[in-house]
Amino acid sequence: MRGAPWSKDAVSRLVGRLREDFAAWARRDLGELKVRYLFLDGWYPRVRIGKTHARAPVLVSLGVCADGLRVILDLRLAGAESEQGWLDAVHSLVARNLGAPVLAAIDGNPGLAAALKAQWPKLALQRCTNHKLWNLLAKAPAHLREELAEDYRRMLYAESRAAVEQARVAFARKWRLRCQAIAKSFEQAGDQLLTFTALPISQWKALRTTNALERINEQFRRRTRTQPSLPNEEAVLLLLFGLLRSGQVKLRRLLGWHDLTALNQGSEAA
Repeated sequence: MRGAPWSKDAVSRLVGRLREDFAAWARRDLGELKVRYLFLDGWYPRVRIGKTHARAPVLVSLGVCADGLRVILDLRLAGAESEQGWLDAVHSLVARNLGAPVLAAIDGNPGLAAALKAQWPKLALQRCTNHKLWNLLAKAPAHLREELAEDYRRMLYAESRAAVEQARVAFARKWRLRCQAIAKSFEQAGDQLLTFTALPISQWKALRTTNALERINEQFRRRTRTQPSLPNEEAVLLLLFGLLRSGQVKLRRLLGWHDLTALNQGSEAA
């Protein structure tokens, strides 16, 4: 049934059919996509490795094309979500003619940030604002969490770049007095937390977070929730690919995609 969890037999049959198609997909040329934005994150599904069950990191790269369409560019297993693991993923994208994106949205993983900057030193990075909020809430005493979240969201949802910056200053000043651990964590995010404000306001909601990747991950978990672990590491990639190819994961256009026009013209002129 479409959208229902897969049985073990269904998983085995699907894996067998997908091997060659996935290999071709993972080598395809990316140049014609004209990718403008990247969203990257690591997932940790549970798989069988030898005789044990463990979490295996899957590095996922999603691109936003010049016409606003979202496309999964790359799926790969890694020994760890490290700088080298992400460098391998980035080098693969470059080898397949990705081109230089304008912005990358990431979860704050330092290895990922280092890998992106090693390849594209001038690339703008957007730290996922949801991940940062979770970090802040973890630092906060229970009685301050609701107030903290309200202040944080008020800053992010301000109506203009100037208003966001004003709210940022007020947030930092207030929480420096209320809780040093929160203030320190907030300051560590730096300007990368608000990179989205330099782009069209119509796109802010889509660029603030890595939520597009989280939704794909949720679809994957839904299909495999009846299994304590997947049979092997290869099955993880092939099942993800199968979801994408079958259309069971819908990738919508970027909110505010019409405002990519000026960005596209600038890229073509360069």
